[in-house]
Amino acid sequence: MSRTWVVGDLHGCGEELAALLERLELRAGDRFLSCGDLFHRGPDPLGVVELLQGLSGRGVELGLVLGNHERVLLQRFGLAGEALDGSDGGRLGPEVEEIGPEDLRGDGRTPMENVPPARGPELLRFLEKRPYVLHGPLGGRHWILVHAGIVPGLPLERTRPAQLLRLRRLRELPGAPYWYEIYEGPNLVLFGHTPSEVPRTRHAGGHLVALGLDTGCVYGGRLSAWCLEEEELVQVEASRAWVS
Repeated sequence: MSRTWVVGDLHGCGEELAALLERLELRAGDRFLSCGDLFHRGPDPLGVVELLQGLSGRGVELGLVLGNHERVLLQRFGLAGEALDGSDGGRLGPEVEEIGPEDLRGDGRTPMENVPPARGPELLRFLEKRPYVLHGPLGGRHWILVHAGIVPGLPLERTRPAQLLRLRRLRELPGAPYWYEIYEGPNLVLFGHTPSEVPRTRHAGGHLVALGLDTGCVYGGRLSAWCLEEEELVQVEASRAWVS
């Protein structure tokens, strides 16, 4: 049986991604899905993209949703769309041969480290027309992958990219709970964006209905991946804290 693995925020942690992929022992027919924020903050964005690109040569299907850092980067070049499936996004012209470090910065001017200008266009082209949402069947219900979260009770088709990419707390509610704390399912939402020492979980109706997989690898935590079919969590320790 093929397996679907979902990984938390990578943030340029190429060494840890390589160790995770070795642990997962992916086979042809498996899927490897990322919740976004691939490149910014950490030391090795080029290593991340090379590892992800190399999956197809092993017969592994790669899927990813854009994170807030990717959207800001794409917006700077007029390539970010509004359609949730990414179909209205643009493509970088062939005349762009170099992109310097200032133009590779992400949300909040977050740097992308160690990328020579000649390799910058490669990273943007890797992100072109990527979706904000992925989903699929899961034992009579569905799994939904977004970067940050969903608005409980709001249909996905009416959700804006900014909500999917940035949502943490519901400030309009008393106590400003995290969105997943009031989410009742029935579908399983997988997300990143909000780091924690352990995966963030929410159960309702006898099911796991929300799972946050950003366990702060770039801050010295762990890189986490979850198998949808086997309900298995695999983690690797960060080799160090890359940012404080």
